[in-house]
Amino acid sequence: MTLQETLELQVKAAIKALFQSELKTVEFQATRKEFAGDVTVVVFPMLRVVKGNPAVIGEQVGQYLLDNVEVVKGFNVVKGFLNIEISDSYYLEFFQSIKDKSNFGFADQKDDTAIMVEYSSPNTNKPLHLGHVRNVLLGYSVAEILKASGKKVYKTQIINDRGIHICKSMLAWQRFGNGETPSSTGLKGDKLVGNYYVKFDQEYKSEIAKLVAQGQSEEEAKKNAPLLLEAQQMLIKWEAGDEDVVALWKKMNQWVYDGFDVTYKNIGVDFDTYYYESDTYLLGKEFVAEGLNSGVFFKKEDGSVWCDLTDDGLDEKIVLRSDGTAVYMTQDIGTAIQRIKDYPDVGGMVYTVGNEQDYHFKVLFLILKKLGFEWAKNLFHLSYGMVDLPSGKMKSREGTVVDADDLVQEMADTAEEISNELGKLEDYSTDEKQTLYKTIGLGALKYYILKVDPKKRILFDPKESIDFQGNTGPFIQYTYARIQSILRKANVDKNVTLSTVDVSLHDKEKQLIKQLELFPEVIQNAAEQHSPALIANYTYDLVKEFNSFYQNVSILGADSDEEKNFRVGLSKSVSQTIKNAFQLLGIGVPERM
Repeated sequence: MTLQETLELQVKAAIKALFQSELKTVEFQATRKEFAGDVTVVVFPMLRVVKGNPAVIGEQVGQYLLDNVEVVKGFNVVKGFLNIEISDSYYLEFFQSIKDKSNFGFADQKDDTAIMVEYSSPNTNKPLHLGHVRNVLLGYSVAEILKASGKKVYKTQIINDRGIHICKSMLAWQRFGNGETPSSTGLKGDKLVGNYYVKFDQEYKSEIAKLVAQGQSEEEAKKNAPLLLEAQQMLIKWEAGDEDVVALWKKMNQWVYDGFDVTYKNIGVDFDTYYYESDTYLLGKEFVAEGLNSGVFFKKEDGSVWCDLTDDGLDEKIVLRSDGTAVYMTQDIGTAIQRIKDYPDVGGMVYTVGNEQDYHFKVLFLILKKLGFEWAKNLFHLSYGMVDLPSGKMKSREGTVVDADDLVQEMADTAEEISNELGKLEDYSTDEKQTLYKTIGLGALKYYILKVDPKKRILFDPKESIDFQGNTGPFIQYTYARIQSILRKANVDKNVTLSTVDVSLHDKEKQLIKQLELFPEVIQNAAEQHSPALIANYTYDLVKEFNSFYQNVSILGADSDEEKNFRVGLSKSVSQTIKNAFQLLGIGVPERM
């Protein structure tokens, strides 16, 4: 039982014993720094069940806690706030209970009901870019946080490997590629294919300009450009199973998959399972037929099928075109159902998709509920804001995106530049340096993105992210490396321990243990809110507390072996917690910097 749970039970017992009233909940908050105390109970909400002066009620409850709770050593009341002082022995006993736990904060798996987390979900006509990076980092981190909170998790993605945009790259390569391949050019396959997506757009615009010069309106020219008409014909052939088109599609898609694999490995994320739009785009049609029979959907005069969501505050949504072809909603309905068939233990899903799709997911989740699927109540859209650069918005077809591989390399290069300025790596081998630069660069990138609430838009500045001061990944990594240096220098006697009886902790030691104690709760909150930002900012607060402790308390020069061992052990627990927290963000920690 946590300290807060113990205090909550005792505060309720106090209200019952003192006032013969039942208190349903107890409101806690951190004690303000200008007052003595470790935990504050807010008295004002108690006035709903207890009549009287809040300061007087606080005094009575405080005295009850002092008399009945062993770990409470004092209290004070400021207006309607009861500040409770907790004994040092409590914090020492807590520290003793966690100091040897390498997985401190992580909960055991509670049951076999799984959550499926979808992220990345790229198109196979271009490489991954900065926008994908935020998606991938968020989805991967949320999956890891859910696992740490005690959930069984599957990581998945659906790859958008069909459609007119794919055919544009295929046609451009066919027309202008002269048979070049990733091996003949030395380019990653996704980049090679992406170049032809840009090439298609350039040639398409050129054809539009010619048609406009011949007297067509721009709107007409866009529809009549020969290159677009040919791409549309290629899509029809693909859907008809034309052997040559399908063979070309398979070949170019494989180039892209091979490229994606390299990028995912570089970024440090993985997946348990894959879904492909080419397999799933027809899924859902049978459920539309069932929904028609049950009255969930209705058919219009032109034969198209819709779902009327006006009573739910939304609008009518098409789920099948008049010619019987599926729309994205049909596909997503089918894919969700198929995933449950494939993984019957899945009881909920998280979709990591940008906030421009907020409405789509409201509709999808509502339709699945109307179709009667129990698990539909456990669907969550992890909506996130776009990533902007100081230079402005990115556009794939114009080739103005920030390529994910280039970004990772740029971050490593920037880390190298700054590290060389600091001049602390003289004894590192070349390989060690390169590994360190990548660890720092990736840590900077991931932390900068994940420390921000997912819903907020980000202006990403690579230079600002690799700052060794402030709320940044490298600052936290540097603190971790500093602790490892302390541990290497420490010569501690493992047989010497600090007694938990009659010991007075330094205030900085106590504050550090209090911060450590929060970690399991932060993981649970981050899982519940699907927010890696809670983990990131907790870790920054922990590091600030450690640095304050480091500056005010001598670790290796302690007055006794008991104190030295304790402070070294406390430092070790802090570093393990930093490592565990950064693991949830997908960030590595270097042993030396």
